[in-house]
Amino acid sequence: MTEDEQFMLLAMREAEKAREVGEVPCGCVVVRDGRVIARGWNQVETLKDATAHAEMLALTAAEAAVGDWRLEGCTVYVTKEPCPMCAGALVHCRPDRVVFGIPDPKGGACGGWINLLDSNPPLNHKCAVQGGVLGDACLEQFQSFFRAARAAAKERKRREREEASHDSAD
Repeated sequence: MTEDEQFMLLAMREAEKAREVGEVPCGCVVVRDGRVIARGWNQVETLKDATAHAEMLALTAAEAAVGDWRLEGCTVYVTKEPCPMCAGALVHCRPDRVVFGIPDPKGGACGGWINLLDSNPPLNHKCAVQGGVLGDACLEQFQSFFRAARAAAKERKRREREEASHDSAD
């Protein structure tokens, strides 16, 4: 197993924390000098904060860990390609690399839909991007979450219909 795969597994553990509380299972770790300095998992619903993406929380924790907003020498591992908001934050934080599991062709901003990390004209920082690390495993983590969410929604609707038909029969 490669070092990138080992750190992606840690990001997947963070994503599992999100899934356990009903959040979209996206996880992130920030690594410097071969060790994890910060972790994050989606907490949008938990915190009622649209900016509480795994990457944003991990970047804030990493900045606190290094005592600077510049994350030079760091690699960010995230289970899903960062969105434009998170990619913009990555540009400003200046990590050396971003490694993600699954691409997001509809909303990804690291090459899936657009590429803010290597834009033309260039922004103030470029970093290396690698996608597809443990992509199948990350995809299964996402897909199983949404399959379960759809099944739960279908069951809720079925119960509501039953209750409505029972109430109307009374």
